[in-house]
Amino acid sequence: MSDITRIETGTRMSQAVVHNGTVYLAGQVGTAGASVTQQTQDILAEIERLLSDAGSDKTRILYAQIWLADMADFAEMNAVWDAWVPEGQAPARATGEAKLATPDYKVEIIVTAAA
Repeated sequence: MSDITRIETGTRMSQAVVHNGTVYLAGQVGTAGASVTQQTQDILAEIERLLSDAGSDKTRILYAQIWLADMADFAEMNAVWDAWVPEGQAPARATGEAKLATPDYKVEIIVTAAA
């Protein structure tokens, strides 16, 4: 049986779980009320930190799921994302529109990576 490692575990959820060579991150959000650009930058920095804590990095992301409160922000979010993803290392990705936890959140990103 493979071990399960939980990182930053709270009552409701863990920020990351590592199992069988795969890292699963909880949905990450940025500073509430900030611009889409700032929220996306905050999120990607947090993803890098959590992946590092799990023994991985952004070159090992397998899949990203991005939720936007408004698809009109797609280009603004993509400008930050495209500058962040290492060339030749883009993961599989989906982006959709959803009502997020509060109206102050404009972006949420969930990733799965190889450990």
